[in-house]
Amino acid sequence: MFNYNRMSKKVYIGCGAGFAGDRYDASIPIVNEFKNIKGPKYLMFEVLAERTLAIAQQFRIQDKSKGYSPYLDFYIEPILEDCLNHNIKIISNLGAANPIGAAKRIIEIANDKKINKPKIAVVLGDDILNYMSKHDILNSPTMEGLDIKNTQITAANVYLGAFPIADALDKDVDIVIVGRSVDSALALGPLIHEFKWKPDQLNMLSSGTICGHLLECGAQVTGAYFADPGYKDVPDLYNVGFPIAEFNENGEFYITKPKNTGGIVNKATVTEQLLYETHNPNQYIVPDVIADMSQLNLIEEEENKVLVKGGRGHKKPSHLKATICSESGYMGEAEMSYAGPNALHRAKLAIEVIEKRVQKIGLQGKTRFEIIGAGSVHFSSEEETSYENNFDGDYRIRSAGFFEKKEDAEKFVAETYSLYCSGPSAGGGARTSITAESSTASILIDRKIIDPQVKIEII
Repeated sequence: MFNYNRMSKKVYIGCGAGFAGDRYDASIPIVNEFKNIKGPKYLMFEVLAERTLAIAQQFRIQDKSKGYSPYLDFYIEPILEDCLNHNIKIISNLGAANPIGAAKRIIEIANDKKINKPKIAVVLGDDILNYMSKHDILNSPTMEGLDIKNTQITAANVYLGAFPIADALDKDVDIVIVGRSVDSALALGPLIHEFKWKPDQLNMLSSGTICGHLLECGAQVTGAYFADPGYKDVPDLYNVGFPIAEFNENGEFYITKPKNTGGIVNKATVTEQLLYETHNPNQYIVPDVIADMSQLNLIEEEENKVLVKGGRGHKKPSHLKATICSESGYMGEAEMSYAGPNALHRAKLAIEVIEKRVQKIGLQGKTRFEIIGAGSVHFSSEEETSYENNFDGDYRIRSAGFFEKKEDAEKFVAETYSLYCSGPSAGGGARTSITAESSTASILIDRKIIDPQVKIEII
């Protein structure tokens, strides 16, 4: 068994959210455990995905004071006072499209709670619309996603690395708020700050990146997304503990979870999260390093505590990834339920009515019709669906369509709603919605353009 030097420095990092809308109370057990721990302690909230940011940009366009995560209050309010009192620093991309707005909102929360005003650093520079022309962006080759030529750009954000976060922490702040950065940077930044790593310490940067990758999705590494009853059983999933990393200065670290919480941490859960969204384990590319996971060694030294060591790093990439979001029309969705004798045939007839009505009124768009069930997720044919021979049951139809104009989407969903009186008998529980849609694509940008634009502002 590996024995750490008791005098070596250890940094603790907990993750209180793995996506926007994750459990609001997940960070509380982490904070309670950190209260009794000496040494540097950090709490990260990772709440930003590509489409999350695109939606945030739309909010900011409508109201310049908005654009930060709408979930900010739910995550920050319950733990802010304890974090300030126990020197637990908060690192998060809750800033989304408006990091300064997020910082101001946190100050308002502190004022409302009548607690000490936190010192907050904001990392800017990810919004490339501030210093790149739309022409240059639109004419950049896409590395993945849709062709962005001839589209209306709504957001363009480059993935920043961890060194700006470390620079912010060097200013002795309580909280660091970022917009678009790579998710793992929320953990790597504190580690760079605490251990004073340099850009050429590639193995350390790789280990810190791997640590951040294991933390960034919250309870996925502590058994939640791992759970599959009868095959991979996980205890007390309702009370699953979110992950904590104990990072030692030699680059090795533990993944664990708070005491008295549900879930499980073992080699299998850690391995699954390591491979999550990892196209090539030998080359996990982030702005600060290319991490190599191929030599990792995972050791279950204690129950719910896995030692991770053996990370190797390679030279950082010359280009940074940027996600471009553009307008792509409107999606109309509508549902209706049919139940009881002959319900399946009535549901099929309802879909037939909608399809022919769409043709009759001349709507032009991409449409899809389905009976929600075994076939609706995997695009299976009707012959493969599990309900095919069960005519007397409970069926819900769904119609969905993409249209350039909002009024066409409105006409489309109205056809399902009209089934109340103009469709097969006994339809009910109609639901309709219309949403503005964004398409995304990724491009590569020379990092020399980006680095000078990163700055820190103290609120």
